[in-house]
Amino acid sequence: MPMQAHVIEDLIKQALPDAVIEIRDLAGDGDHYAANITSSAFEGKSRVQQHQMVYKALKGKMGGELHALALQTSAP
Repeated sequence: MPMQAHVIEDLIKQALPDAVIEIRDLAGDGDHYAANITSSAFEGKSRVQQHQMVYKALKGKMGGELHALALQTSAP
């Protein structure tokens, strides 16, 4: 079953409360999304570490309910 964008945003917000999140459904199928995420929690972290933080926030749903998520992360 596809994952809705608001669910992705809610999970990320739980882990990164100050995050500014923009999510786009790339294929209109609820399986392929792109997300731009800005959070102060990313300060001093490498891009890989930032993406790992987002994947951790998704609580194992990546690759299952959520098939693809293209990430752009940054600190404010």
